[in-house]
Amino acid sequence: MRKANGRCYNQRMKPDFGKLAGTILVGGYLLNAALKPTANHFIDGANLMFHEAGHLIFSFCPEIVAIMAGSGFQTALPLGIVAYVVFKHQYFTAAVVMMWVGQTMTNTSVYAGDALTMQLELIGGENTIHDWNHILWHFGLLRHTDTIATVIRVGGTALIVGGLILSLYLSFDWKKKKS
Repeated sequence: MRKANGRCYNQRMKPDFGKLAGTILVGGYLLNAALKPTANHFIDGANLMFHEAGHLIFSFCPEIVAIMAGSGFQTALPLGIVAYVVFKHQYFTAAVVMMWVGQTMTNTSVYAGDALTMQLELIGGENTIHDWNHILWHFGLLRHTDTIATVIRVGGTALIVGGLILSLYLSFDWKKKKS
């Protein structure tokens, strides 16, 4: 019980069952994708589309920028959506989309982690440049491949968990009740 203006108020939470169900479904799916990042997930198709679009959009830039733009755009697009909906004060939507940002990072961590061994099957076939091998080689960071991939994966998983917790919290309408 809290006192305000001489009156007592109780905080009570009223669940928005649609938001709660959506959070549990989306959060569970994306958390599962983070825990099994090497498995194929439906959302990986969208991530791949935005990854390749990044290369195309930035193809006029220097080669290293165009290569970095693949994973960069794949992550920046959902991050831009988060920024937009926060600007519009749609915090629940921002929390849900933040889970997507996290999932795309865990997806990227698999690609980054493959920079040394280059065992992943790439879309363009054998003669395709492995983005992360080229990026890490360009900056002299190939020997840090595992660390970089782990940092990306842990950061992505943290965003999914944080977005899940925040969206669960925002699935409740916190009302003040006069006593």
